[in-house]
Parts: sequence; C-alpha cells; structure tokens
Amino acid sequence: MPNPDELLMSISAMVESEQSNQMSLTVVVGGAVITGRLAPEAVWRERVSEVLKDSNHLGPFSDVFTAGRAEDKPEPDAAPTHLHFHLARILQGTVGIPETGGMYRVAIKDVSAWTVGDFSYSDH
Repeated sequence: MPNPDELLMSISAMVESEQSNQMSLTVVVGGAVITGRLAPEAVWRERVSEVLKDSNHLGPFSDVFTAGRAEDKPEPDAAPTHLHFHLARILQGTVGIPETGGMYRVAIKDVSAWTVGDFSYSDH
C-alpha cells in the first residue's frame, strides 16, 4: 500500500498504546496470508529476545531485540510503521505454519488486504 490504510494504522496505534493485546488480525503481504494476534512492539521484541536466548546457536542475537529500546522508541504521536504478530501463522492451504504460531513483523505499507479476526483450522 503506497498510502497505508488509516484504519489499519489506527488499530496498530491502539495496540501500541497497550490499550489492548487481544486484537486478532489477518493480513495479505506479498501474496502470503498471515493470521494472528497483534502485540505492542516492546512486548514483541521482549518475547523474541527470550526465545533467542534459549537457543545455543541464536542466543547471541537476543540482545539485538532489546538493546537501545529507549532510544529507538518512536515519539508517542508517531504513526506506527509495523504490525507485530504473536501466535501467528502463515496460511498455506489448509495448514497454518508454524502450527504452534510464530512471531512476525510486517510493514504496514506492505499490507495489501486485511480483515479483523484470525483463521484457525480443525480436522472436523
């Protein structure tokens, strides 16, 4: 989206202000469908850092997600530039990858379509 959707930006701003962490969203980005729950960027960064710390191979990268957070934090009135998903899946046919949900960061300007809510699959 050359001109990001103002409604999507408002939803993201509300999540960033930590007024709610229960917003489920499905977006289309570059032809991929991503579905999950939005999180404030600070919460998302902390969670990614925790996951990386537990990895023998990726542990050294964990500090990248938490270093300089105070300096990198945008002005309170600044419009959000990214959506931060947790418990998210990329939809591929009738399967969500990863099955347990992952952490995705999506540039709002790259979202070509979206809807409120997330999709889940069952074997029934």
